[in-house]
Amino acid sequence: MSRINKNVVLALLTLTSSAFLLFQLYYYKHYLSTKNGAGLSKSKGSRIGFDSTQWRAVKKFIMLTSNQNVPVFLIDPLILELINKNFEQVKNTSHGSTSQCKFFCVPRDFTAFALQYHLWKNEEGWFRIAENMGFQCLKIESKDPRLDGIDSLSGTEIPLHYICKLATHAIHLVVFHERSGNYLWHGHLRLKEHIDRKFVPFRKLQFGRYPGAFDRPELQQVTVDGLEVLIPKDPMHFVEEVPHSRFIECRYKEARAFFQQYLDDNTVEAVAFRKSAKELLQLAAKTLNKLGVPFWLSSGTCLGWYRQCNIIPYSKDVDLGIFIQDYKSDIILAFQDAGLPLKHKFGKVEDSLELSFQGKDDVKLDVFFFYEETDHMWNGGTQAKTGKKFKYLFPKFTLCWTEFVDMKVHVPCETLEYIEANYDDLEDDSLIVGEWKSLLWSPNWATV
Repeated sequence: MSRINKNVVLALLTLTSSAFLLFQLYYYKHYLSTKNGAGLSKSKGSRIGFDSTQWRAVKKFIMLTSNQNVPVFLIDPLILELINKNFEQVKNTSHGSTSQCKFFCVPRDFTAFALQYHLWKNEEGWFRIAENMGFQCLKIESKDPRLDGIDSLSGTEIPLHYICKLATHAIHLVVFHERSGNYLWHGHLRLKEHIDRKFVPFRKLQFGRYPGAFDRPELQQVTVDGLEVLIPKDPMHFVEEVPHSRFIECRYKEARAFFQQYLDDNTVEAVAFRKSAKELLQLAAKTLNKLGVPFWLSSGTCLGWYRQCNIIPYSKDVDLGIFIQDYKSDIILAFQDAGLPLKHKFGKVEDSLELSFQGKDDVKLDVFFFYEETDHMWNGGTQAKTGKKFKYLFPKFTLCWTEFVDMKVHVPCETLEYIEANYDDLEDDSLIVGEWKSLLWSPNWATV
């Protein structure tokens, strides 16, 4: 009897252990795997990659922004490029029909979205809700640069960036602000002293190293890895803008100080000229953009932007610069078709080309073409009356976006060096060495 009891006990223990093991397997399959996002279905391997940290973080973020009506769209260059390469597949994918995670599961530290701040109606509370959902969030604010120098308003801060981390993946939410030139602007991501530098690998962020400006994109909704997101309708146009998006502000504080020292010219003639010059610049920009020819503010127009954030009222013309490699043979015809007849043509395409067009109200458009050498750039100039030629040397420069008379336009990023080079080589006996700089910043100095 003792022997039988021992066998029964042994059998019961074995049965109990087996049942417990089966229960563990069942629990893992039907509860833990679902909780971790694996979403295993009956067919083996049919939900590949959906257990990744990246996908789970993006999914929670999209749920958050959707529930809280936060107007966001995807701007991550890596994912937009992948979407563009597989656009037909993405376009024909319906919600929930994806079997493999191909986009949001790509290994990376961040996923970047843009927040359209001007459309955001309910800012309060979403930060707390994000943290309740498991996110650790960081808010980056700074002063609105356009208010620089206005003591009563210069302390006003605006949101520039949000970084929300879930486990090892972070969402970088870049705040896009609407600007008067019908474009979108984001600010520099500057870390204040109290912020933990180890919160995320900030150096790997693709947005925020400097302020940026973008064309306002038309958006479309698509399903990516089973998640509904808004993306630019032309993904590659946005991606191509990213490396060339650097933006520099007009020096608002210095401009206000300038007008405290020198009263602005608000005569009828000055107001009329500024209006005509602005219209001419808008027409020139429209014509060149249609041709696909990049340009920048040059000479007196650039000086007006840098010194006083406006058109110099007595300069009598609008000055633009173009790299000679961007010259197109139909550029003269395009300006003429726009109602700007050719007034002067100096030089040749291969040497010192300069074009001058006649705008309305006797305002000229001067277009200077720049040539690149090994260690410098140059453009040629010709005096209309004497035919005397000049060669102006410039240190090499790059182009940045800025805002000028309600337009998004290019200026040399190295603006001061550019202006100094433009006016440093004047052949005029009345300019004594060392005096030209003070003359340059006086209100009566504009162009050659």
